[in-house]
Amino acid sequence: MSDLLWIVLSCAILGCLVGFLAGLLGIGGGLLIVPFLSAILVHFNLVALEQVMVIAIATSLASIIFTSSSSAFAHHKHNNIPWDIMPWIMGGVALGALLSGFIAGSIPSKILKIIFAICVTFIALRMLVNTKQESHKSLPQKPVLTAMTASLGGLSGLLGIGGGALLVPLLTHFSVNMKKSIGCAAACGIVIAVFGTFGYISSGWSVTQINQGFVGYVYLPALLAIVSTSAIFAQLGAKATQHLPVKIIKKIFAVILSIIAVRMLLI
Repeated sequence: MSDLLWIVLSCAILGCLVGFLAGLLGIGGGLLIVPFLSAILVHFNLVALEQVMVIAIATSLASIIFTSSSSAFAHHKHNNIPWDIMPWIMGGVALGALLSGFIAGSIPSKILKIIFAICVTFIALRMLVNTKQESHKSLPQKPVLTAMTASLGGLSGLLGIGGGALLVPLLTHFSVNMKKSIGCAAACGIVIAVFGTFGYISSGWSVTQINQGFVGYVYLPALLAIVSTSAIFAQLGAKATQHLPVKIIKKIFAVILSIIAVRMLLI
C-alpha cells in the first residue's frame, strides 16, 4: 500500500476519534488533530520538520469549517446564539484569526509547539477542575469586547482550534448564559476557521505545491479524510452521551490531553 493511502487511512481513523469525542464531550477537534496529524506527517516524512506544525494547524482549522457549521446551525435552531452581540465578537475573532494565519508561518515550529502545549494544558486543567462560580459582571463596552475576542481569535488560529475552549470561559465570566456562550463559540468557530484558513493558504501559497496535495499550508488528502468520517462519528458521539459517563470520560480525556502536551514538548 502506498504512503498516500496509509496517510488517508490514518486520517480517516483520526476523523472517527475526533468526531466521536466532539459529539460526546463538545470539544473542538483541533486539540487532537494537531498533535496526531503532526505525528503522521513526521512518520511519513511528508514535509520538512519546520513545516510540520504549521501544516497540521492549518489543516485542522480547515476541517473545523465543516464541523463548526453543523454545530452552529443546530445552536441557531435552538436560539442559542446571541445575535445582538455577535457582530462585535465575530469581527474580533475574524481579525485575530486572519492575522494568525499570516504570522504562523514565520514562527519557529518549536515555539508553536510550546504555545500549543501550554494552552492545551490550561484547557485540560479546566476540564479537571469544575469551576461553577456564578459571575455577575456585565459585558464590557463593545469595542473592548472586540479587542478581547481578537486576541482569542488569534490564539485559536495559532492553535488550530475552533475557539470554544477559550471563548466560553470569557463569555460566562461576563454573565452570558452557558448555552448562549456555547452557541456563540460554535458560530465563531466558523469565522475563526474560515479567516484563519485563508491566512494559512495565502501565506503558504508560495511555500508548498498544489500537485503534492497542498493548498497553501492545508494538506488536502488529510483534510478530506478527516472530514469524511468526523461528521458521521460526531452524531454517534452525541447519541452516546445518553449512555456513557461523560463527566468521567471528560476527566480521563483531560489527563490524555496533558500527556499529549508534555509529549509534544519532548519531541
